[in-house]
Amino acid sequence: MDEIVRSWTSELLDSGNLLALAVGVVALALVASRGTWGLLRNVVTIAHEGGHAVVALLSGRTLNGIRLHSDTSGLTVSTGKPTGPGMVFTLFAGYPAVSLLGLGGAWLVSSDGARLMLWISVGLLVVMLLAIRNAYGVLSVVLTGGVVFAVSWFATPAWQALCCVLFSWFLLFGAIRPVAELRRKRAGGRAPNSDADQLARLTGVPPAMWLGLWTLIGLGALLVGGRWLLLIPQV
Repeated sequence: MDEIVRSWTSELLDSGNLLALAVGVVALALVASRGTWGLLRNVVTIAHEGGHAVVALLSGRTLNGIRLHSDTSGLTVSTGKPTGPGMVFTLFAGYPAVSLLGLGGAWLVSSDGARLMLWISVGLLVVMLLAIRNAYGVLSVVLTGGVVFAVSWFATPAWQALCCVLFSWFLLFGAIRPVAELRRKRAGGRAPNSDADQLARLTGVPPAMWLGLWTLIGLGALLVGGRWLLLIPQV
């Protein structure tokens, strides 16, 4: 492990992109701060519920709608067989979706695809808007999409890349905190119908195992995506 740390530190210094590290620290602060997290968690919820929706459709279920709430919770409703792999994958997908989107963003921006990342994000938000079934959800998606569109349309390429680095870092860090929050809620008996509990009832696998798996996926995505972001030659 020490050798890996030394190797990556050397690569970071060689890349000359300490700015990406500074942006990562900013993203971590945004996630860790109660004040900023209370607002920005809406973005994580959009990604989380989008993950449920996409996997529901891919597994052959019918998507009935998505609701986003002002307390940053969300609900994706789909109909189909109430048991089996399709339902299991649909319930499982929410938390990893945030990590995978952050990982995909890190890969795109590290491959000089910042503008493409922004337009893909706008496209996904437009498609998601079609499935939103409440006013707050519409407001959340429209505002998020508006910010991303503004960056893609008005910002210079350098600023686009910097914003994409920040967004990728934010998703990579932001994917981990909700799992920790869910663990605390379950310990206090305040989340009896969480994704982990529903999965436990469907599969017999304890909720703690699902929480552990989501945490490992989040940390793995952060490790890989973070390395890609830190080794960009120059933001």
